[in-house]
Amino acid sequence: PDWKQPVKGVLFSAHARKQPKPLTPRIGFLLVPQISPAMASFPLASAARSLPTIASHLPAAATTRSVSIPASPVPAAKNAASCSLSTTSRGRPTVRRNAAETYVPGSGKYIAPDYLVKKVSAKQLEELVRGERKVPLIVDFYATWCGPCVLMAQDIETLAVEYEDSALFVKVDTDEEYEFARDMQVRGLPTLYFFSPDQGKDAVRTEGLIPIEMVRNIIENEL
Repeated sequence: PDWKQPVKGVLFSAHARKQPKPLTPRIGFLLVPQISPAMASFPLASAARSLPTIASHLPAAATTRSVSIPASPVPAAKNAASCSLSTTSRGRPTVRRNAAETYVPGSGKYIAPDYLVKKVSAKQLEELVRGERKVPLIVDFYATWCGPCVLMAQDIETLAVEYEDSALFVKVDTDEEYEFARDMQVRGLPTLYFFSPDQGKDAVRTEGLIPIEMVRNIIENEL
């Protein structure tokens, strides 16, 4: 089958907002793809594409339905905060390139690059997704020039401390893995993917800056 076709899914909307134009990032939504029993051996799915080497497992196109989930409102400072993964945005730094020392709120310290959230390549991510895991896998697609990605990274680092023994957090630099990010339908930044250790469960995707409470809710209730 054509792996570039959209897949069946469920759209979770945390905020009632007017739908943006194509290729414009959305704030606070997540897509839960639904995979048929025949596809249950590999639950990875995105809004339209998946890992290239395993794309043949994806089902045909279908529609989506809207469902609300409990989540705290996005703080005012974070509203409308996202970046577009487009050729016009890439290469225009809005934050310092070496913004990796991320402060963990409440911890009184800064965390060095890759200390808790390791940066992985497309190949490494595929191995993690396909391999056997006992904990959920959370993947942060980001860019160093994207301000909202830095804010999201702070929450991700906080969660990496909180779920140190019960979840695995990794990140993918979309500048270094641009084609792969496009194949994964990453259009808005930051984009998070959540993979359950249960191979029979679907992957969950969020796009844009979302509240840390929503991330916790997905980890604890959706995976």
